[in-house]
Amino acid sequence: MAATSKTELIAVTQKEYAKLQKLTASIDAPTAMQKREEDTSIKDVIAHRAHWIALYLDWYADGLAGKTVYFPAEGYKWNDLKRYNADLRARQADMDWPQAVALLQANYDQLMAFLQRTSDAQLYGGPMQGANNKWTPGRWAEAAGPSHFRSAAKYLRGCLRG
Repeated sequence: MAATSKTELIAVTQKEYAKLQKLTASIDAPTAMQKREEDTSIKDVIAHRAHWIALYLDWYADGLAGKTVYFPAEGYKWNDLKRYNADLRARQADMDWPQAVALLQANYDQLMAFLQRTSDAQLYGGPMQGANNKWTPGRWAEAAGPSHFRSAAKYLRGCLRG
C-alpha cells in the first residue's frame, strides 16, 4: 500500500533503502559487474535506481519552475522504457561497482534531504506540477525511491541465489 503522508514516505524510504544497502554491502565487484539476462548486471540495476532518483528530483524542480517536464526523459515516452534503460546502461557503461554504490548513496541522501524539507502538503496535497496526471509528488517519490529499492533488492537476491 502506497504511503499517504510524509512520515510514512520517509519511513518506507529508509526501510527499503536499508534492506538494499545491506545487500549491496555483501556483493563484491566481480559479482556486481557480471552481465546477466538482457545484458544487465547488478551494477547496472543499482546505477539505474540512482539515476531514477535524480530524474524524479529534476521532474519536481522543473514542474515547480513551470518548465516542461519530460516523462520519463526528453525524447522518450513511457512505452520507450526498454530503449531508455538500454541507452542509460550505455551511458553508465564505464561506471564501476564502487561508483554505482556511491551514486546510489548520494542520490538517496538527496532524496531524503528533499523529503525532510518538503511539507506533507507539498508531497500529498495535489498532483505533481507538470506531471499531467493525478499522482502526487509523494507518490512519484515513492515510485523513484522505495519501490525501486524494493525491486532492486528482489533482483539482487535472485542473482545471488542463481
